Amino acid sequence: MAKILIVDDEKDIADLVAYNLEREGFRTRIVLGGNEVFAAVDSLAPDLMVLDLMLPGVGGLDICKRIRANPKTSSLPIIMLTAKADEVDKIIGLEIGADDYVTKPFSVKELVARVRTVLRRVQEGKKPSAGERFEFQGLSIDYASCQVLVDGKPAALSPTELKLLFFLSRSPGRVHSRDQILTHVWGDDTFITDRAVDVHIRRLRSSIEKNMEKPQYILTVRGFGYKFADIR
Repeated sequence: MAKILIVDDEKDIADLVAYNLEREGFRTRIVLGGNEVFAAVDSLAPDLMVLDLMLPGVGGLDICKRIRANPKTSSLPIIMLTAKADEVDKIIGLEIGADDYVTKPFSVKELVARVRTVLRRVQEGKKPSAGERFEFQGLSIDYASCQVLVDGKPAALSPTELKLLFFLSRSPGRVHSRDQILTHVWGDDTFITDRAVDVHIRRLRSSIEKNMEKPQYILTVRGFGYKFADIR
């Protein structure tokens, strides 16, 4: 049974989300302020966090940054709630490390669907591939243990970034369009736009590339999409 941490200072909304998630078989805990989040993460060890952007005390963006910066919590899936409909706010949330976002007011049914989608993505990312390991120019991927090393040092990747790397590295040299990446990484029932692909590619590069201006692993093919470098 997956454990969901709900962080929202509007108690009515938090209670509604918790009620509907529990009806679907999830365990939940509610935190109403940003200052209590990290203690709750330590004690609950959640499988996913639903995180409001606007919080008293420590804000949602700062929480997301700190979760991603901590090796113990860097892989925790995060769905960010925001009352702002501006595309810039959504992109900032994704760039900081959110796996998905929902704009208030939102459909609870839609939020539950997104929770299931993100959790499924995490589980699929843990499935071993035909080749258990992949190594290329200092990058080492263990598909079975989901460990990624760059020059021997662990790379802290979110579940989405990990699955994105797995997908691209399993077919080096093959170009994938944004739509293909969305389908394989986020799934057919995704609510994410193709702009999010670019954001997650940037985040992935920031974690594994030595030079963001001249990436050696994840390459852009202008007008088409992205590919992992040709290893032949």
